Amino acid sequence: MRGSHAHCCFKFRAPGPDTRKMTCEQTQALIQSQHGAVLSTGPNTYDRYVRQFGNECDAPYVPMVDYVPTSDGRCMVYRCEEPAPMVPD
Repeated sequence: MRGSHAHCCFKFRAPGPDTRKMTCEQTQALIQSQHGAVLSTGPNTYDRYVRQFGNECDAPYVPMVDYVPTSDGRCMVYRCEEPAPMVPD
């Protein structure tokens, strides 16, 4: 077309809600209700957090405990991680 410019189609998605502006209860409830959510945990940090019992993680990843800052302290949540290999004694 005349006078038009082709632009690539990448859009950067802003991270979801900021855990520092929510209570721990609100953060956990949001993850539970959506089965998983991308949440901001700081000015330039974010990650995807999931329910403890669900199928949101692709194998071999499993829900592992993590902690995020919330308005009322540290909050236990889960994110998908590859489990550490079992080392025999």
